[in-house]
Amino acid sequence: MQRYWDLLMLFWSTSIATELEYRTNFLVAAFTSLGGLAGSLFGLFLFYRTGYTFAGWRWEEALIVVGVFTLLEGFSATFLAPNLNRIVRHVQQGTLDFVLLKPISSQFWLSTHTLSPWGLPDLIFGLIVVIYAGSRLGVGLQNYLSSLIPLTFGLAILYSLWFMLGATSIWFVKIYNVTEVLRGLLEAGRFPMAAYPATYRFFFTFVVPVAFLTTIPSEAMLGRTNLGWTIAAALLAIALLFASRFFWRFALRFYTSASS
Repeated sequence: MQRYWDLLMLFWSTSIATELEYRTNFLVAAFTSLGGLAGSLFGLFLFYRTGYTFAGWRWEEALIVVGVFTLLEGFSATFLAPNLNRIVRHVQQGTLDFVLLKPISSQFWLSTHTLSPWGLPDLIFGLIVVIYAGSRLGVGLQNYLSSLIPLTFGLAILYSLWFMLGATSIWFVKIYNVTEVLRGLLEAGRFPMAAYPATYRFFFTFVVPVAFLTTIPSEAMLGRTNLGWTIAAALLAIALLFASRFFWRFALRFYTSASS
């Protein structure tokens, strides 16, 4: 474990040093993040401006969902997209051969090699929205901490789904559109699940588990999460993490290296 931790620190320090050569990108990322957040807030405002509310969700409570969604976007831009979107390129260019020859887990290398600081604005803005809405609702520190548990499970679910889609590039080389479809479906997490009809709520809970990414952590922060949903999130996260590992090893059986 210590060896992997040392490698992780080396990967991330090198990535940050490389990215900081283009510091203007941070301003661009900040404006892009601010624009995305403004769009989310405007969309939410269109529902609430006439006094309409999602079932059981006040304005400030819905703001927490928007904040958690923005945090999720920041996590994806910082940790997932810079790594998992490159799996396709490694397969196309044959550089996956060099990854497989390294004396460490190839899944670990592909998942953690690059860190992008350009997702930090989303993390910062999301945190600001969550704290602002929480202060208006009187959310205590214990609630914030308890929400970290389902939020961590949600991040593990998102990583597993994204990695397995990236692994399918071994069979279907051009799968950029598939990952974009996943990101498009995740946009549903901008609003509480109560905002959608029953059919869509079922789909975004049991087919594409968007509810576990934003709504359930938000409900935990508000102190009204059913323990059963937290346990379900834990079981789903663990199952998908194991599934991603198994699926990657299965996919490698069909990988034809660039040198063969």
